[in-house]
Amino acid sequence: MTTPRRQRFVVGQVAWMSATIVALALLGSLSIELFFVVSLIGALIVIELTAPLRRDAPLAWRLKWLVVLSLLGFAYVVIRRILEILPPGVI
Repeated sequence: MTTPRRQRFVVGQVAWMSATIVALALLGSLSIELFFVVSLIGALIVIELTAPLRRDAPLAWRLKWLVVLSLLGFAYVVIRRILEILPPGVI
């Protein structure tokens, strides 16, 4: 049985990601990396908007690991982009 808070989180995240796909497609800059970064920003916003009052709630515990894994993915994307920008022979 889903709780209203969990349901609001899922609906909010799906709405954000759908709007992201549409906006990036309309702007002509749809890429998996950009979609990931904008979805991560949306996830952080939705997490804060639907955060439980108690930080020891089971949903908050699971979301913490989701955020950690997402931030590791973000770090990978940033490092890859930096390596693309640097001229050959610097590293």
